[in-house]
Amino acid sequence: MQENYFHSEAVLVGKGLPSGGPWTPASIAAAAPSILEEQLSLPAAVLSAPALQHNLQWMRRFAQAYGCQLAPHGKTTMSPALFRMQLDAGAWGITLATAAQTAAAHAEGVQRVLLANQLVGKGNFELVASLQQRDPGFWFACVVDSAANVAALGSYFSARGQQIKVLLEIGLAGGRTGVRDEAQAQAVLEEIARWPDAVALVGVEVYEGVAGDEAGVRAMLQRSLAQWQAIHANGGFRQLPAILSGAGSAWFDVVAEEFSVLANDADAQIVLRPGCYLSHDVGIYRQAAERIHASNPVAREMGSSLQPALRLWAYVQSRPEPGKAIIGLGKRDAAFDAGFPVPALHYRPGEAAPSNAAVHWKVTAMMDQHAFLEVQADDALQVGDMLCFDISHPCLTFDKWRHLLVVDDAHRVVGAVSTQF
Repeated sequence: MQENYFHSEAVLVGKGLPSGGPWTPASIAAAAPSILEEQLSLPAAVLSAPALQHNLQWMRRFAQAYGCQLAPHGKTTMSPALFRMQLDAGAWGITLATAAQTAAAHAEGVQRVLLANQLVGKGNFELVASLQQRDPGFWFACVVDSAANVAALGSYFSARGQQIKVLLEIGLAGGRTGVRDEAQAQAVLEEIARWPDAVALVGVEVYEGVAGDEAGVRAMLQRSLAQWQAIHANGGFRQLPAILSGAGSAWFDVVAEEFSVLANDADAQIVLRPGCYLSHDVGIYRQAAERIHASNPVAREMGSSLQPALRLWAYVQSRPEPGKAIIGLGKRDAAFDAGFPVPALHYRPGEAAPSNAAVHWKVTAMMDQHAFLEVQADDALQVGDMLCFDISHPCLTFDKWRHLLVVDDAHRVVGAVSTQF
């Protein structure tokens, strides 16, 4: 792993830092503070450098096996250093969700953005148009599912003398965005055709995660593939190869399987967009990884699976009752929408090494700065002990931290990354 990803000179601010400072990723790496030697202020969010590297290479190999390219969803981390890692490992581009995220990524050198969202509103049009005007080499495309939105895009970008690239988004009745049927799709395509100089159709996109189960996911993907093939047969794409894109973090294997029928078609470019693979988790995405490893032949052949890279360290603050411990970690620090943090390691300062957390320890509730841990009365857990937690749903943990420390297997800091939410 190239250490320069974690050794910038940007000033780190906020929680989870050692005393002294000001700190930069480079200076904190030089100091190499140890979590186990209590040289950090806890709680602290950390990323395992070995797990990051493992996950980066695992997903690269998986995508290559199916002839797909990666545009990882940057909203998960919003970390320029992690974007650079992914791009240097061969990612085709970065997926984002908003115009503001796009501007932040471009400012840090990202040159290709797929906006997996509708671009709506004059202020957002202006942000993208300004980026395109300042940097003619910047590649940007958004998705569309509305003739009215296409008309607004066409009018604005025509007046600016620019062209905006779009992908037709396929949706599901009762789901999120995307055209629901052929009539809606045709209305959007007809409106795109009305703006030949300002709106360029470059592909088809789908977010299959709204389908819920594998049969529904495959049905959405097959419909998206058929739509791509129909547009291609009619010469409807402005440029070739034309993009066919799907894949959140839970079903990327099924997307690769369904879309790989175009892997050898020179007119097609398959782009997968998982965002959580780099950090992974022990909740919703571990469940997805277990399914993938059990059912996907490429994943099975690769042997290992993705590894949790994002963890949180905190102190035991109180043992107010025999069956309860209060941990200095709360909703301001960790995601709680897809399950509470899970105790992974227990360490008492001065011991040789952490031990595995007791399997019956369980977070039952969280407040802003406190977590309620269910324990047993005779558990060897006391105020001042340190606990390391795994998490579920990394997206909402990343956005609670302005920086995350990068650590080695000995829990010593080797750098840091900043976030730009």
